[in-house]
Amino acid sequence: MLVAGFPAGSFQTNCYVVAAGPGEACVVVDPGQDAVEPLDALLAEHRLTPVAVLLTHGHFDHTFSVAPVCDGHDVPAWIHPDDREMLADPLKGISADAAAFFGGRLELREPREVRELADGAALDLAGLTLRVDHTPGHTPGSVVFTTPTEEGVEVVLAGDTLFAGSIGRTDLPGGDHEQMLASLRDKLLTRTDDTVVLPGHGPTTTVGRERASNPFLQGLEAPARGRGL
Repeated sequence: MLVAGFPAGSFQTNCYVVAAGPGEACVVVDPGQDAVEPLDALLAEHRLTPVAVLLTHGHFDHTFSVAPVCDGHDVPAWIHPDDREMLADPLKGISADAAAFFGGRLELREPREVRELADGAALDLAGLTLRVDHTPGHTPGSVVFTTPTEEGVEVVLAGDTLFAGSIGRTDLPGGDHEQMLASLRDKLLTRTDDTVVLPGHGPTTTVGRERASNPFLQGLEAPARGRGL
């Protein structure tokens, strides 16, 4: 499996491409601000052809370039329905101070084709199977995508749910700290320690590393049940 990416724009949002290998079809994950040109360069370098854009959530630093990327390659965007409205109205997902920074206006639009994600769905795209897990907390429609390598190790595209040493903020509109903790406990800490986590910002990590050292995850896991007689 081929996974490559780059940090895009002033928010340094990680945009990823995932494919079965070089010269194959691929999916693009979270094309953020100023992502079009570096994405085109990455696609050319690995001779990849996009078949879909997957969005981990609706914040504009992850969706800024979704319309030009999707429409330029004639592919659909996939997003959870709870975050879809932010594609065309990104101010719904940011603070009042941030909105003021943009003069109270930030005009984006949906791509021509938008498809909605469902919790537990399996997407068969680009020769890959990607499982969708709904992980509300950072936003109502946050999701993570999981696909296995040939060696059987899971790779999780985690968006802004889990970072190396941190978790996504929950103080923006639609954020919910209790939901975030439940999502982390029930959808991420259930994975094996060798599960690779590709976050929406910052470096790659593993579930085991975060389980051991991430201060936000300490004490989250349910206690093991004792064995019956």
